[in-house]
Amino acid sequence: MDNQLILPVFYLPPIAYFSAIVKTAKPILLERYEHYPKQTYRTRTSIYSANGKLDLILPVQKGSNGHTQMKDVKISYEADWQRLHWMSLQTAYRSSAYFEYYEDDFSVFYNKRFDYLFDYHEAQLNLLLALLKIDREIGYTQSYREDYPPAIDLRQTIHPKKTPLHNVTEPYYQVFEGKFGFIANLSIVDLLFNHGPQSTDYLID
Repeated sequence: MDNQLILPVFYLPPIAYFSAIVKTAKPILLERYEHYPKQTYRTRTSIYSANGKLDLILPVQKGSNGHTQMKDVKISYEADWQRLHWMSLQTAYRSSAYFEYYEDDFSVFYNKRFDYLFDYHEAQLNLLLALLKIDREIGYTQSYREDYPPAIDLRQTIHPKKTPLHNVTEPYYQVFEGKFGFIANLSIVDLLFNHGPQSTDYLID
């Protein structure tokens, strides 16, 4: 277990998440038993809209708090967030080079309902790894433990308020960079929709 990369599950994870996967080259162990932390990438992703950086927040059912294990957190559908998020992605990336190429792959996540947050994120992760042609064995934690070696434990490292462990600030083309300049470490879909199959090269460099 100490030879695996310990990762949380995120909503359309940031580029730093996949940079860590590529550069560490270890099997992945997804954390299922951590207590659900609020205001992290577990329920938010950031994209580049016509008005600059836009955070998309995925709502969870009431009662999900610091004592709820990640595997038990349920997605809330009280508001029509799926329609809103999909419209935001379409508006932001319709003119990008590869959005139409990947559109059908991602539309599934905004038309189908998933009960559990973990299952939703895991399905997205499997798709993204396949599209990026990253081949990694994936396993799951069987209980919670705190004492993984720091070099492989990224559960708290990749966070909206922390500097990424891996340098992901090298500019690449973004649709609206002419208005607001380059924005680093957005969701991996920002890179993927703009650069398609070449995205993995960016993660490796």
